[in-house]
Amino acid sequence: MLSHAQTAEVRMLVQSSPLAGFQYYQGKMLWDEMKVGDALALVRELDNRHDGNAVRVEWRGQPLGYVPRRENRAVAQHIDRGGAVEARISKLLEHRNPWQRVEFEIFVRL
Repeated sequence: MLSHAQTAEVRMLVQSSPLAGFQYYQGKMLWDEMKVGDALALVRELDNRHDGNAVRVEWRGQPLGYVPRRENRAVAQHIDRGGAVEARISKLLEHRNPWQRVEFEIFVRL
């Protein structure tokens, strides 16, 4: 029988980023429902013609934006290799600049 320590899942924080493209997606309509700590899905976009490393960020199946281009390469490569990633909202801020409204964290499972 496995002990609790042997079955516990270990996650490591690997990135904290602002959400890119928030102003172009459903964020305004969903804002009042979103909460710090909510899970986010990271979806690889292999056919994205603007960015070969594009990783879309979704909340409850709704696109919110992207992992910023300058920070997405390692995450895209990890997903492409079949690595497990998790993400969550770490900050929500009413701000004129859409790059400062949502921050999120990315974890890998060890």
